[in-house]
Amino acid sequence: MRVLKLILAVLFIAVPLTAFAAEKKANSIDDLAKMYDVSSCKTCHAKIFEEWEKSYHATSLVGSPRTMATIASAVKDGMMKEWTKSGIKKIEDIKVEHMMSCLKCHLPQIKDATDAVAQEIAKAAIDGAAGDEAAQAKLKKVGINCLVCHNQKALIHKWTDGEPEANVIYGNKEGAHADAKFKAMKKSPIMKESILCGQCHGLGPNFDLTEPTQCATLYGSYLHAYVPAGGNKTCQECHMDKGHFMPGYRDPDQAKKAVTVEVDSTGYYFLPKAGDSIPTAKVTVKMMNKAGHRIPDG
Repeated sequence: MRVLKLILAVLFIAVPLTAFAAEKKANSIDDLAKMYDVSSCKTCHAKIFEEWEKSYHATSLVGSPRTMATIASAVKDGMMKEWTKSGIKKIEDIKVEHMMSCLKCHLPQIKDATDAVAQEIAKAAIDGAAGDEAAQAKLKKVGINCLVCHNQKALIHKWTDGEPEANVIYGNKEGAHADAKFKAMKKSPIMKESILCGQCHGLGPNFDLTEPTQCATLYGSYLHAYVPAGGNKTCQECHMDKGHFMPGYRDPDQAKKAVTVEVDSTGYYFLPKAGDSIPTAKVTVKMMNKAGHRIPDG
């Protein structure tokens, strides 16, 4: 027993707690929202917080709201119908692992929640997609927020950099951090690199899942097409010129930067004989993708 206690003590010292490892698992969407509450960030980072609140990241379970409809379809048409080996007949059969097809990227903090939360999200997505505004509001309580990028996803190479530590916010420098819970700031080696974004906007398909999905593919396109063709910009350089709003192809300004449309037209006419048509214009349209990846994603 004494030896066992010693081993446990050594392990406890050697392996740092991740941000929420000591927390009790969330049993509801409200619990998870409270666990990942970022309202205190607004005190010092008001402009960034305002930009983020308007972004799709902030409501990552609702999206355009194409995302919400796709999650609903994955549950109703996939898990309950086409995926016959899933073992799911009703909402109550759903577990966190089932929802990872969508939530691995759209709500990675689901790892800190029970199956009850996965079921609540599944039902809210179905009801929300059918027009239930209360269900939509429930889904908007959680999303990709400050703590997902600046703690949970801030370190990738765990054998080199370790696990993200509790009470630490990761950014581009070291020092104190003026927050009651997250009191320290440490440098993330990937905060300015595209690989940070690639964790969710990924290579596709997700073969690590029991039911692989071909959804996020941007980072793969970026690595295998844009970079080999001589591209040298990071995701952040293109998508953060509006700060933490981080617009995608649906944003008009972003679309103008990403796609060039050239139109060449020639108008002419001729004297027809009986039965001829009269061509009035010849139009050639050339569209060029200048983005660092395929458009659209998904």
